[in-house]
Amino acid sequence: QVQLVESGGGLVQAGDSLRLSCAASGRTFSSSAMGWFRQAPGKEREFVAGISATGGTTNYADSVKGRFTISRDNAKNTVSLQMNSLKPEDTAVYYCAFSGGRLAARRQSLYEYWGQGTQVTVSS
Repeated sequence: QVQLVESGGGLVQAGDSLRLSCAASGRTFSSSAMGWFRQAPGKEREFVAGISATGGTTNYADSVKGRFTISRDNAKNTVSLQMNSLKPEDTAVYYCAFSGGRLAARRQSLYEYWGQGTQVTVSS
């Protein structure tokens, strides 16, 4: 069993930055890839960013590439998402997810555990 707790969401203006964090407990964090997903009102949940177990490989959705950065600290069992140049279309509930594998995957079905989500609202 893995518990994931996200923090750092909030209400910001377009162009601002936010940093989301996810604290993990339970199974070995350093052996698992991690991901961030988001779900906007009326839309399906979508992939945002993923990071491999070692942190050596990352991948991003095209919509956030160059603006968002995913990172992890295996000593602290945390994964973060630095979000810069935020846009109103980034408004969503953001979820942290734990994968059973080591590679940074985009498919939601490859993630075993999910956090409760944190709301990010970007006003124009």
